[in-house]
Amino acid sequence: MRMDNGKRVLVLTTDAFGGYGGIALYNRDLLRALCSLPDCSEVVAVPRAIPGAINEMQPENLSYVTTGLGSKARYLIAVLRVLCQNANFRFVVCGHINLLPVAHLVGMLLKRPVLLFVYGIDVWYPTKSKIINRLVKNVTHFVSISDITKDRFVEWAKLDQEKGSIIPNAIHMEKYGVGEKNNALLRQYGLSDRTVLMTLGRLSSGERYKGIDEVIELLPKLLQEVPNIIYLVVGSGDDRGRLEQKAISLGVGERVVFTGFISESKKSDYYHLADVYVMPSYGEGFGFVFLEALACGIPVVASKLDGGREAVRQGMMGTLVDPHDSEDIMMGILKALKQPKKTPQALEYFSYENFEKRVHQLVAEYTKD
Repeated sequence: MRMDNGKRVLVLTTDAFGGYGGIALYNRDLLRALCSLPDCSEVVAVPRAIPGAINEMQPENLSYVTTGLGSKARYLIAVLRVLCQNANFRFVVCGHINLLPVAHLVGMLLKRPVLLFVYGIDVWYPTKSKIINRLVKNVTHFVSISDITKDRFVEWAKLDQEKGSIIPNAIHMEKYGVGEKNNALLRQYGLSDRTVLMTLGRLSSGERYKGIDEVIELLPKLLQEVPNIIYLVVGSGDDRGRLEQKAISLGVGERVVFTGFISESKKSDYYHLADVYVMPSYGEGFGFVFLEALACGIPVVASKLDGGREAVRQGMMGTLVDPHDSEDIMMGILKALKQPKKTPQALEYFSYENFEKRVHQLVAEYTKD
């Protein structure tokens, strides 16, 4: 860990480098953006978990402290050791509401601002911790990835709207692009000469709001309109078995293909298999997968009731449907199937360059030396 006296930032986070999913990806981009602050000599990040291998290049001025893994006690000790080595931090970032007790303690010890980042359904309602629910009122400022998450958080936490900002996810356009369907994958999953609908995400029993059930239930009717249609479900989780049985019970077991987990490096190839990306969810804080699909030129069907509508910019970049209305979902899918494959120009709004500018502006506005 660097011991200079320059301006430094402390980030307490769930996972980032070595993590999976949208929050980990957001955190990696956040760390990069903080490291690129013009006057920042070092960012010290303490992750709560590192579930996978760290394959991505880290910024030179990032110190990634990995001694706090395994338990809450180990995490607290790791954070306190960081402070003992060098407590000269400009401000503290709390990367998840569950880490707020630690972030609040650090903020008090250092007498520095605490910026809380919130993401989705985890802050749409009060948490199970009364302590955390009280501490939210003490943060200097909070950042949400979407308006819907900000509004729902403010409502129960009784916060002033002015205490929150919006910084949506970033898409690294250079990692994607319009491409042909991979012949090897077409053969592997039996998708040749098929019209492919796709959803990518964790198949968790605690995240049944993604709309996968609704698409499976709609398949018998969709087959009457598009006889060669097939539904590609990409991802793993404890709810896969139930979804497989549901497809079988509805007589569409052969029309739903489950791929299991895929690595980040293979995502583009899987998106290219799709003719339409569909996720009629009702609990997404944003829906980064929509940006990925759009960056690959795939038409998307998103929900008008959650953060998906913000990912497609209120319908500018995709078709919005009511996830509770099967007829509306079906019409949305049929509409999207008629659209050409191309990357919308409006996707530039979510570029990493714009994300970085938003982070720098936030820091300039809400922290002081």
